[in-house]
Amino acid sequence: MRNLLTQIDTMTIEQLTDGIEPPSEEWREKARAHLDTLTKPIGSLGRLEDLAAQIVSIRRERSREPVSKAVYVFAADHGVAEEGVSAYPREVTHQMVLNFLAEGAAINVLARLHGVSLHVVDVGVHADFVSTPALLHRKVRRGSRNIVKEAAMSEGEAVQALTIGAQLGAEAAAAGHTFLAIGEMGIANTTAASAITCALTSAAASLATGRGTGVEPAAHARKIRVVEAAVAKHCGASKSPAPFEILRCLGGLEIAAMMGMALAAARHRLVIVADGFISTAAAALAIAMEPNVLGYVVAGHRSEEPGHKLLLDHLKLTSVLTLGMRLGEGTGAVLAMPILESAISLYTRMATFASAGVSGAER
Repeated sequence: MRNLLTQIDTMTIEQLTDGIEPPSEEWREKARAHLDTLTKPIGSLGRLEDLAAQIVSIRRERSREPVSKAVYVFAADHGVAEEGVSAYPREVTHQMVLNFLAEGAAINVLARLHGVSLHVVDVGVHADFVSTPALLHRKVRRGSRNIVKEAAMSEGEAVQALTIGAQLGAEAAAAGHTFLAIGEMGIANTTAASAITCALTSAAASLATGRGTGVEPAAHARKIRVVEAAVAKHCGASKSPAPFEILRCLGGLEIAAMMGMALAAARHRLVIVADGFISTAAAALAIAMEPNVLGYVVAGHRSEEPGHKLLLDHLKLTSVLTLGMRLGEGTGAVLAMPILESAISLYTRMATFASAGVSGAER
């Protein structure tokens, strides 16, 4: 059974970025003022106060509504896997999607534990799925192309994958979700993310390329050479390549879909919780395409991948968690969600000095 997506009303780049406004600084200031009236020393909740103010600036008048959390895991294969850049064969992408559907993966455990709605999306796995109603079938093609030899996607394929993510982002907003974690699964996608990082930050491949799934030193050295070659081939003649071209040439179908979801989530004023390296690469491309997206993004955690720190520094984002993780799947983003929920719950539920009859600090 073939389940490639053959028809979709694709969006233009202008449509994908249209209507994205920055979070409201007026609402952020209101949030800061309210936080200072709560029964605590000013600033004593630390980073939680920053997160609460950011959430209020995004959600505005809807910031007191109940929180609804969702995670989308986009799965796709990468042609660059044939260069021997991963410790695992390409078939693992397909096998892990089946594991997600059987509720046996780390993301299943964490999403269930923390009350997060999990959605698994096939946007480009190099295999067909039969009798899998729980899977969102959105396959554009069976994996991206080898970025060392040619562009990962055609223009039409990249736009199609972007549109899929954007449509799912709009559906998440319509379903009432407020926190949206963006995760992925795809063998060799850290290679694509490293190449994207080099293109966005001008970092050397040796600094942006980690061990991914745990490759041995010789394979790591080969991976660095692959990233160098791909960036040189597609970006060598341009000092500042356009975000869409970086995506099309160096990215992957799941990265494109995550990028589209980030754009749509910002348009609908949802809190975007980026996961690790690959998820943040997608968010960084969305921000490069539309800078107003940045204010909607929370870095769920900082991965052990060296390229992730480069991207976080490039975006001036500080992660909520640093746990030495490098799994993907949206796991770090989902782990951060209870902290975000705690931040907004403290904001909305704590008593003020006036309402509690508690004396404030002497001036």
